Amino acid sequence: MNKDFILNTSLTDNQIALFYLGQEGFLFKYKDTNILIDPYLSDYVDKNCCSETVQWIRNYPAPISAKDLDFIDYVLCTHTHYDHTDPYTLEILAKVNPNATFIVPDFAKELVASYGISSNRIIGAIANSLIPCKDLEIQPIPAAHEELHQDENGNYMELGYKMIFDNFSIYHGGDCCLYPGLSDSLMNTDIIMVPINGRSYYKLRDDIIGNMTIEEAVILAKECNADMLIPMHYDLYSVNCVNPANFVDYLYTNNPTQKFHMFIPGERFIYSK
Repeated sequence: MNKDFILNTSLTDNQIALFYLGQEGFLFKYKDTNILIDPYLSDYVDKNCCSETVQWIRNYPAPISAKDLDFIDYVLCTHTHYDHTDPYTLEILAKVNPNATFIVPDFAKELVASYGISSNRIIGAIANSLIPCKDLEIQPIPAAHEELHQDENGNYMELGYKMIFDNFSIYHGGDCCLYPGLSDSLMNTDIIMVPINGRSYYKLRDDIIGNMTIEEAVILAKECNADMLIPMHYDLYSVNCVNPANFVDYLYTNNPTQKFHMFIPGERFIYSK
């Protein structure tokens, strides 16, 4: 993937291009608007988060450098784990995109500002409060990273984002598990993007907070009548991934008519409605 590959992608008003950056990082191109969500384009976790029991080693390099993404309008972060709110990546993005707006959970505003990003460029997202943007609206939705967590003001500390465009909608769940009411919030969303790496006692013991299972992701897509299901968070770190073949097997066995797409790093996918 390179900058020209993204910029030269030609779309109609009924299309959106999705570019996969790894882990849960995506770039969305719609009309003249470019949106990044959870961009993790460094090795920050490898350098700063290893322990005696868990070694974080990227399975592949970032498909593009943050410094080459100098045409971004919005940068969204779902929560403060470093593979979603990466200091190295965000600092560079802020420098090469002086007019970009950063949208993060409200409690994370000060943390993101500490990365050298001016506070007047940061919007604190609050669940279910619509954020108007160029060419779309963004609806933050609570995310349960195993559990729902709220700050001292009652605002949710982890979020997913439902992006509402002219003709379709996309939900990026960040790191999340199921909770009552989530499928109702996502009813008839065209694309839902959710993690499938699951959770376990042993992962949690090693401070690896879990996500949806494959089964839960497939059933959620069916419950909310999603047109397409895109799995995430299964390929970057061997200590916290899952075999994507298991996802495909479960989907074909339990909901074979569900559209889905699995990405490789740097891939472009164009969705039409």
